[in-house]
Amino acid sequence: MSVAATIVAGIDGSTCIAGSSTQVTSTADRAIFLERRRKADCIMIGGNTARNEPYLKTPVPLVVISRNEHPKLPAAHVWNIDPVEGIKRARDEFGENILIEGGSAFISYLLECKEIEILELSITPARGGTDIFEYEKFLAQATDVTKRVVEDTIFYTANFKTQK
Repeated sequence: MSVAATIVAGIDGSTCIAGSSTQVTSTADRAIFLERRRKADCIMIGGNTARNEPYLKTPVPLVVISRNEHPKLPAAHVWNIDPVEGIKRARDEFGENILIEGGSAFISYLLECKEIEILELSITPARGGTDIFEYEKFLAQATDVTKRVVEDTIFYTANFKTQK
């Protein structure tokens, strides 16, 4: 069983510039991000991510946790439930390997609820954005952290003890 989350942040923790992660990501991050997606049974995002990021096509089923419908994502499964319940339902419907690609608040909530086993964090040189992810706080809570650098991006893999 694996619930993993992936997030990209600038060196100052910002995850969005002008409402999107596009200006925060790097070439190295994008390549690794796309590789991770192919290994999941489903991808789960929050409503803000569904509204602001390009999710028209994903290699596996897409689950949106939101109170609102998302007509631009007709193939998405939109569930109006708590993200913790969403993980349980996604596991029952799609399989054990769930990839969380939500924003800062969504991922922070699931980390605080001890639902994420692996955090794949990319830190790029970007700065000056919004939706700050307090990555240093979460890295300090991990049971194990590995770090590697590719081009101008720092990649952390952090493992967490979950409620399970």
